[in-house]
Amino acid sequence: MAEPEDAEDAVRKLFGNRPIREGKVTLKLPPIAENGNSVQMTVSVESPMTEKDHVRRIAIISPRNPIPEIAIFSLSPASGRAEISTRVRLAGTQSVRVVAEMSDGSLWSGKASTYVTLAACIIG
Repeated sequence: MAEPEDAEDAVRKLFGNRPIREGKVTLKLPPIAENGNSVQMTVSVESPMTEKDHVRRIAIISPRNPIPEIAIFSLSPASGRAEISTRVRLAGTQSVRVVAEMSDGSLWSGKASTYVTLAACIIG
């Protein structure tokens, strides 16, 4: 299992020491996931997705998975909108963080938590 420090190291590796502001990023996870092997998530970022103002990259980071970088998506104005829907594997109950890099170099983040259950028991 990764430690919270591993997740922070992964963010620094991807984005350097630039400041990350909260906001613009919405992460939707189910409050309770019956199976951590396939957890539905949707990430959206407030952006007009124009040539001058768009999302370049979205990184999904887990503080508990063996590898903290769950996924990294590259976007462009041709993407149309800054929204990703996928299923991921989560190693237990946790708070997942998403960092979005904008075309102006600014970084924005959001997070959400989910309880991963197994046989009606919560894994902490």
